Order: sequence, then C-alpha cells, then structure tokens
Amino acid sequence: MEKKKGGAIALLPIGVFLVLYLGLGIVFEYVMKIEMGFYNIPIVVAFLAAILVACLQNRSVSFNDKIKLMADGVGDPTILTMILIFLAAGMFVGVVGRSSAESVAYFMLSILPARLAVAVLFVVSCFVSTAMGTSCGTIALIVPIGIAVSEASGFSMPLCIGSVMGGAMFGDNLSFISDTTIAACNTQGCAMRDKFKANFWIAFPAAVAALIVILVLSMNVEINGQISREYSLIQLIPYLLVLVGGIAGINVFVVLLIGIVSGSAIMLATGAVAPIDLLKNMGSGASGMYETIMVAVLVAALCGLIRAYGGFDALLAGIKKFFKGNKGGQLGMGLLVGAMDIATANNTVAIVMAGPIAKEMSQEYNISAKKAASILDIYGCVVQGMLPYGAQMLYALSAAVVMGHTITAFEVIPYMFYPFCLLISMLIFTFLVPEKRK
Repeated sequence: MEKKKGGAIALLPIGVFLVLYLGLGIVFEYVMKIEMGFYNIPIVVAFLAAILVACLQNRSVSFNDKIKLMADGVGDPTILTMILIFLAAGMFVGVVGRSSAESVAYFMLSILPARLAVAVLFVVSCFVSTAMGTSCGTIALIVPIGIAVSEASGFSMPLCIGSVMGGAMFGDNLSFISDTTIAACNTQGCAMRDKFKANFWIAFPAAVAALIVILVLSMNVEINGQISREYSLIQLIPYLLVLVGGIAGINVFVVLLIGIVSGSAIMLATGAVAPIDLLKNMGSGASGMYETIMVAVLVAALCGLIRAYGGFDALLAGIKKFFKGNKGGQLGMGLLVGAMDIATANNTVAIVMAGPIAKEMSQEYNISAKKAASILDIYGCVVQGMLPYGAQMLYALSAAVVMGHTITAFEVIPYMFYPFCLLISMLIFTFLVPEKRK
C-alpha cells in the first residue's frame, strides 16, 4: 500500500491519547485527590481509544487494510524481542526479591562510617537499580532504609530520599534489563552493549558529581547514630553475574537465564524462599510486566497506522523547522521524549511512543543508533526523575507516609542531584564533545 503524503491530522490519535491520559491524570491527582491518581488510569484503554480514532481516519483505506497495517507494526521482530526480554527481566526481579537488595544496603552501611551513610544510600541505589533494572522497585526497597538512616543519624529526610531516588534513576537509565533500556535499544535497533558504552560516559560523570555534592552536604551534619541489620552476601551473586554478563556483551537472554538460575539456586539453598513460593515469585515478576507489554503492542499497532497515514513525515518536517544539524536533532529528540514523559508520567511509555519517530529522526539528522537510544533513555530518565507526579516520587512519598512521615515532592526535588547532573552532562556531551564513530 502506498504511503499517504504527510499530514498533521494523522497525529490526531496521539493527541487524543495525551488529552485522555494527561487530562484524567490531572483530574484524578489534583482535583479528586486520588492517591497515585495518574496510575489509576487504565493506560491500555487510553491507547485503545487512540487506535479507534486512527481507524476512523483515512476512509480511503479499508478496515481490513488498517488491520493489516497494525499487524505489520506489531509483527516487527523488535517488538517480539522486547516482549520476551520484558518477561525474562520480570522473572529475574521476582526471583532475587527484596532480601537481596536489602543485603546490599546493610552490607555497605555496616562497613563504612556513619557520616557516609547518605553517600552509601546513593551508591547502593545505583548498584541495585542497575542490577534489578527497576527504579520503582529500588525505591520501594531502599527508601525505607533511607528513612531509617535519617531517623537514626540526623541526616535530612529529603536528602536521604532524594539520594535514593537519584541512584534509582541511574540504574533505570543504564541497566541492561531496565524496561527503558530494552525499549530504547529495540526501537533504535542497537545492541545493549553499544548503548551502555555510549550512555555510561555521560551518566558516570553525572553520578560522580552527584556523589560529591552529597558528600559535601554530609560533612556539615552532626551524626547521632547509625543503622545496621543482618545481611547475606551470597545473595549479591545473581546481581553481579547479570552486571558482568551484560557488560561482557553476552546475549541478554543468556544473562537473564544465568541470573534466574543462580538466583533460584541461592534463594532455595539459603532457605530464603520455599520452592512453591519461588515459582509464584517468578510468575508475579513476569505478570508485573504485562501492562508494559500491552502498551508496547498497542503503540506498535498505532504507529503502524500513523506511519502509513504520513503522520511521522509531518512531525519530522515540523521538527526540522526548529532544529538544525546533528546537534539540533539530538536536542529535538530529547525534547520529544521529555514532552511525552511529562504527558504520560512514564518514561518507558514515552520511549516506546517516541521510539519510531526518533528512528526516523536519527536517519534524517545522521545520529547513530546507540546515540539515539542513549538520548531517549537519558532525557526520559531526567524528566521522570523530577516529575512530582511520577511513579518514582509517589512510591517514595508513600513509603514515608507508611513510616509515619509526611513529606512533599517539592521538598525532595531540590535534593535530586543526579537527574540535574545528568541533564548538564548530556548537554555538555551533545554540544561540546564530538561523537566518536567507528
């Protein structure tokens, strides 16, 4: 079927989705005061509404042909690969569980001086989120420890929470099994190892800068005490295997299989979990990815129609009017995924939505696939990390409430040093450091 000439009206389904999701999110969160209002909206229903609008457009194309266009979009090998990795990553997180992440934190807190406790929280959150591939999971596990550290030592609670959240976003951005990394690499067609290398040299200096700021602030605090609990170092092995395997460039499915098998063996051998519970945890971990998978499938179907209608051509033409050259294209790509993230409050969804458009932008602006994947993931991480209504922030604030503390997002955001540093590092690498090409 011949592609229709680009027209802005072809982008209407995306507009419908954003109005429904963002509009209802604002009403739920700020008008009706529903806890985690944005995440009570069925995002799948919003995407189905957008697909319905797309199907009603362009009557010159029969409904059967539209179904075929959507099937072609969903049938892309990258979509199937993405789905399988999502499921395997979910199983891994289900296997290693809560105790493994807590062991990392308590081990570090036990061997270093109390004055370094907040820095430890940041570093541990970086490690755990990179190993687990989930910022929300890391926050749910480590923020309660951060609050306990604040209570026991005298460190500011917003500083402790902000440091944990910053470290969580570090791993969300870099992890080989993070859903954002999976989405960014698969939509751009680049190897995870290549994206990691391009991403690391931008993220690492930002993490070091954030750590220095945390250490400087820690020097002026009067320490009252410290927190310590039992931990099991053997439970760190699955994390280390996944990290080393990913960096070594081993196939991500093999890496995850190694993590699942080693994690299962260790959890069973140490008596941390019963066999039946281990199977349940695997299932729960995989099912936790179902909504993300459905979003990936529906976005692929929607993009199949919009691309055929010429919507991507129209959007690219509009972007070219404002952003010139390779560096301008990189900034435009970053602003695109950032805007999507502000609207959806979900950086994975934002990357999945922006990915196909970014793929065409990378060809137009001569941006390498690994650079494009890094841009999508970094800007998504920066925006998501600072959203007052983002899932990460809401999880952190909810944990504080459970532990008897009331704190607002705007008290925590000034201490989100890592996302701020990451944005600065990204801009420096975009406009001042030339990209190395093979």
